[in-house]
This record gives sequence, structure tokens and C-alpha cells, in this order.
Amino acid sequence: MNNSQEFYIVATPIGNLEDMTYRAIRILSEVDTILCEDTRVTRKLLKHYNIETSTESYHAQATTNREDSIIRRINEGMTFALVSDAGTPTISDPGVRLVGRIWQECPDFKITSIPGASALITAITTTGFVGNQFTFYGFLPHKKGRNKIFNEIADSKRMSVFYESPHRLIKTLTELSERFGDSRDVAVGRELTKMFEETVRGSAEEVYQFFIDNPDHIRGECVIIIDK
Repeated sequence: MNNSQEFYIVATPIGNLEDMTYRAIRILSEVDTILCEDTRVTRKLLKHYNIETSTESYHAQATTNREDSIIRRINEGMTFALVSDAGTPTISDPGVRLVGRIWQECPDFKITSIPGASALITAITTTGFVGNQFTFYGFLPHKKGRNKIFNEIADSKRMSVFYESPHRLIKTLTELSERFGDSRDVAVGRELTKMFEETVRGSAEEVYQFFIDNPDHIRGECVIIIDK
């Protein structure tokens, strides 16, 4: 057992398995257990890098009892790494709840983040939108509160960024086109780091029309960036 009193938050690739750092591979090999959003997804990554560490599920539906068990084992000296299915854990990710509890209940434990891939940052870098400030909304609510967020975006002097699923992409682009037309630029990054990676950039109306004309491109998780 590794006696280092650390809890690791480890970023994993958002698509391309080559986007793993040497440090992430080492940490995942050394800890006692890896906490995974979906163990089946994580095991594919571990197999690729010949990592044999045991895995355990921790996801949005994890119970308080599951968290209690993890906290107890941390206090007993076990070391854990937290990963999500893709990208950096705790960013629009249920792992933030567990990390909050560790801060409160394991005050002598060091929480260390192993940086790596993030769809949020990857998407912003491709847009060419100028500005050092942005507001990140995670995944937008489907109904309640959605209109309020769009009003905030309309009034904002910063870039606005959020995640969207392919199933709701057209609905969201329709709303953006109706609100902004040609007055605001929008970029949609999809399939980032994968074979069919694509960034579509233009006015809200142009981006909407692109996906209407090219329905075969409505695939993969998306990051939407709205210029200020």
C-alpha cells in the first residue's frame, strides 16, 4: 500500500488515448484504487496503458454510504485516484461532491490534481475569440432556468461556454439563432481530439444553418462558445 496521504484527481483523455501524461499513468499505477464514473470506460484506458490497479464505481448516483466507505478507507491509509469518463474530474462532474467531503472530513489529507485534457479549454483555444474572461455554465438545464441563462448570455461582456449533447444541439442552436442572428459569433466544437474533430464557427445564424444542412455532423458531445 502507498502510504502517501494524498487523494488524486486525474485528468484522462477526452477522446484520443494518446492524451495521457506520464504522471497520470504513474499515479494510476501506484494508487490502491481508482474511482471511476464508469468502470467499463476506464478499464479500456487502463488496458491501453497496461495499468492493473483495481477500479470502483463512483458516479452521480453514488449513495452517501458509498462516500462514507471511501472516507473510512482514506482514513485507514488507502490511496485513491478519481477519474471521470473523459477529461478533468469535478468540472461538470459528480466527483466534486466527494472532493468536498474529503476537504471537510479528512483535513490532514492532501488533494492533488494531475492536470490534463479538458473539453472546455480545448474548445476555447480553437475559436480565435479574443478575451481572457469567460463564463462556464456546464450543461444547460433542459427547461427550468434555461431562459434565464440565455438572458445572462445576451447581456454578458464575456465569452459564454457550455456543454451540449448531440440530441439537443439543434434545439439550442435554434434558440441562439433566434436571439442573436448575425449579431454574435458562435463556435461549436465537437468530437474534440477524435478522428472527426470539428469546430464550426460563424454567426449564430450561420452555425445553426450549417447543422441544419449537414445533419450527419450532429454527432458526439459538443462544446458551444458564444463570443462577447
